[in-house]
Amino acid sequence: MIDLSVCRLYCENLACGKVAFVEQVPGLTRRYQRRTPALQKVVDAVAVALAGPAGARLLSVLHHTLTWASVLNCLMRIALPARPAPQVLGIDEFALRKGHRYATILIDAESGERIEVLPDRKTETVTAWLKAYPGIEVVCRDRAGGFAQATTNADPTIVQVCDRWHLWHGLAEAVLKEVGAHSACRAEAGPPLREGTRAQTTRERWQEVYRLLDAGVGLLECSRRLSLTLNTVKRYARHSEPERMVRAPHYRPTLVDPSTGRKSNVSSSPP
Repeated sequence: MIDLSVCRLYCENLACGKVAFVEQVPGLTRRYQRRTPALQKVVDAVAVALAGPAGARLLSVLHHTLTWASVLNCLMRIALPARPAPQVLGIDEFALRKGHRYATILIDAESGERIEVLPDRKTETVTAWLKAYPGIEVVCRDRAGGFAQATTNADPTIVQVCDRWHLWHGLAEAVLKEVGAHSACRAEAGPPLREGTRAQTTRERWQEVYRLLDAGVGLLECSRRLSLTLNTVKRYARHSEPERMVRAPHYRPTLVDPSTGRKSNVSSSPP
């Protein structure tokens, strides 16, 4: 229990917005606070370690009653320590609300420590942050053009590389597309290719698209003449053979499939 006597002064000027002035004791009191600086350090340490309900329960054992919301408020008021810009910076986006709102996360690619979270993924925001923290030598990013442009605008000498996850992810997608495009090559080992009206239509459309392309017609004009969407025309133009667009059918397992390797419950004795 601390019994403290301080001077309280009152302003007699009616036009003054301050009515009373209270003397402060350095190291013991702080304006507009009900806790001493020493006690506030204890509350902040517990808030950093345990945060909400768990921190409130520990503080009650230390004879200081706080709600979990107050503990979180103390945690949010703690100033973040200043961190120098890393030499290798990792940058990526994440969804705050998928399809509507996105943010940008910046990490130290060498230690994995989070450096900063930007409120959006705009090129101007990333450029301003990179200019404010010089000394970055390498930026690891995905294939998004916005981050590439932001890095170039901030410092053209920064080396831009693809991070490992996006590199392997892009490679896996390319492999899946290539394997799917060669489904006709492995038709002998699996189910037969789709034949019929759909396969015939695919071949005819491929021939029409390439006939117009060989004549010098652009992709957009091809889509208008053939009454197809532009993405469909691009998909036909990417394949050098019509057979690469015919996919082998993929059948899902059903209840009537043969159960190989399963133990039968039916008796094998003659009736």
